[in-house]
Amino acid sequence: MADRMDRIECMKSFIRVVEAGSFSAVARELETTQPTVSKQIATLEDYLDVQLLIRSTKALKLTDEGIRFYEHCQQVLDVIAEAEASVGKRQKPSGLLRLSCPVAFGQMQVVPRIKLFLDRYPEIKVNLVMTDQFIDLVEEGMDLAIRIGEVHDPSLIAHRIGTTQRVAIGSNSYFERAGEPQIPSDLTDHNCIVYTRLATGNEWHFQSSTGLVTVKVSGNFQANNSIAIREAVLSGLGIAVTPLWLLGNQSDQDQLKIVLREYQPTPLPIHAVYRRGRFQSAKVRCLIDFFVNQFKLDPGVSN
Repeated sequence: MADRMDRIECMKSFIRVVEAGSFSAVARELETTQPTVSKQIATLEDYLDVQLLIRSTKALKLTDEGIRFYEHCQQVLDVIAEAEASVGKRQKPSGLLRLSCPVAFGQMQVVPRIKLFLDRYPEIKVNLVMTDQFIDLVEEGMDLAIRIGEVHDPSLIAHRIGTTQRVAIGSNSYFERAGEPQIPSDLTDHNCIVYTRLATGNEWHFQSSTGLVTVKVSGNFQANNSIAIREAVLSGLGIAVTPLWLLGNQSDQDQLKIVLREYQPTPLPIHAVYRRGRFQSAKVRCLIDFFVNQFKLDPGVSN
């Protein structure tokens, strides 16, 4: 029995090595050493009497036997996880949950709610990775990611958990100096601060009673981070289209003014995404449900 359990752990390590493409990355993820992970793979190869991986200084490559074994390992471990989750204490959400989300959204919307989530599910541990890059969930070993905007990756299953409501905003000091735009086309005469990770770039879209309005804006500052955009607006640099949830504390809001209220910047969906074809664990399901219910109560991220 012990040998069988050891083989299961070796299979888990093998899958992660294949997905991450690195022994050392998996060692860091599992909080162990690179030689330990390497030994687990070697143990599997000895037991099966086949070579699963071709190792080189540049990359790892699966052999034909390794490809077949990898596919079967995924199926076996999913069945084991599903069976364990169906009975006894395993029915309770538990274990380490690796979650990825954008930096500003994590700071302002995720982290403030984590204590409530962990109080509710004390057997779960969360490893939060905040990055504005769309990381590969498989390669990085993420259970779940929160992404703002449409999801077009067919390898992912996306659950809509909220909506980012957005506004056109500037500081009081900027408007005292430059005046306020009355219609979207007025933005061409203003210094506009562009968030470069937005799919539409410097084309801002507004919804109005007469339909969609698009305006191409320009300015002397742009950034790929939402917090940087907010700080630039607060400094009086110009106008930006930002999420409502980014406005910050009351002190910040007192310095800001929303303009073009009759023209709603196109809202952006918020999705929780996970890998297609993998067993959806109880911990993943309960985190998705938690954020759906939490965001219903927040006008900045509610549907």
